[in-house]
Amino acid sequence: MLCNMVIEEYLTISETAKLLNKSTETLRRWDIKGKFIADREPISNYRIYKKADVEKLYHNFLKDKEEEVSNFVEPIKDYTVIELFAGAGGLAIGMEKAGLKCVALNEIDKHACETLRNNRPKWNVLEGDIKNFSFSEYDGKIDIVTGGFPCQAFSYAGKRLGFEDARGTLFYEFARVVKEVKPLICIGENVKGLLNHDNGKTLEGMISILDEIGYKIAPVEVLKAINYKVPQKRERLILVGIRKDVNIEYEYPKPYKKIYNLSDALKKGELYKNNVPVSPGVKYPESKRKVLELVPPKGYWRDLPIDIQKEFMGASFYLGGGKTGMARRIGWDEPCLTLTCSPAQKQTERCHPEETRPFTVREYARIQTFPDEWIFSGPIAQQYKQIGNAVPVNLGREIGYSIISLLNKYYNLSNPK
Repeated sequence: MLCNMVIEEYLTISETAKLLNKSTETLRRWDIKGKFIADREPISNYRIYKKADVEKLYHNFLKDKEEEVSNFVEPIKDYTVIELFAGAGGLAIGMEKAGLKCVALNEIDKHACETLRNNRPKWNVLEGDIKNFSFSEYDGKIDIVTGGFPCQAFSYAGKRLGFEDARGTLFYEFARVVKEVKPLICIGENVKGLLNHDNGKTLEGMISILDEIGYKIAPVEVLKAINYKVPQKRERLILVGIRKDVNIEYEYPKPYKKIYNLSDALKKGELYKNNVPVSPGVKYPESKRKVLELVPPKGYWRDLPIDIQKEFMGASFYLGGGKTGMARRIGWDEPCLTLTCSPAQKQTERCHPEETRPFTVREYARIQTFPDEWIFSGPIAQQYKQIGNAVPVNLGREIGYSIISLLNKYYNLSNPK
């Protein structure tokens, strides 16, 4: 028995285990390893714990639990998606991983369409110009329409932009399909630059068009991929339209605290169960390779000897701006810079940390969080293009969770138990 003083100040191992929701075996192991050291009851030598220490650890557990982020949510029914401008499927795979069902995908690029069909034979891939497809058969049958439409300027002509005024642009086609299908929610994604395109008028026009066809727009946000388990400094603008009869606010996916680096992308670890598979890749011309050999990991052209800087940069050497993408070698312990459609462009160099070469196709795919089993079709230049243009898969998954969360609320309200 513990004396009265000990009873007031201490807890037994069983009481401590119950409070912390841990087993007594775990507490004994923590004691042995020095993680949470127990005192000893003088007579019996049983493990006992100071109440103050237990309460402190308990509150730390609560704090850690509050700080943990998970956007995961299970759909309460089958939710369906039509994806426009689908590319090689980055957003579509992410939506699929979240639990959404792709009903149809439209894409004009033949190589990307081949990629989609080869990897998902059951997907309904509509190859060709979106202008040639009607989606009226899906009216009232689809929950979500998504699309990464290109950023194109509109002609304002001194008046508020309307739906018909946008004819000839691919955003008009996106809006047309939304109008035909009438989904509960539509998601557009684009480059960050859309915020300031034509002094913000392009985005303003898009919002006014979606409003005209019956959709209220959630506050526009630019999501940083590094906050969503993507080892890449990529940013995507997300435009969310909610049908006006749906009285639920859209909430963007919560950002994760952990940032993944290039090492996480290419080596065995949390993101992938094995090292990146060997695959083809382009090479540098010998003259460029010799220059990049001199650049350290996380370095760029300013880390070169001054005479080589001037020769490599040419007239750009004397111009303003940091030009930090030129002769840039990525480090293992940092997220990759945004991938482009070509792995060896001078303005946006992404050199491997150890070997003096661009990233291979599979390395490119890993950085965009594609699964290793997703195989890209077409010539190697077209494979790089498909990957570079894609929405990172993990970002797509988190956006998918946020959509499911909204739809679950909607259907729960529509069908109360």
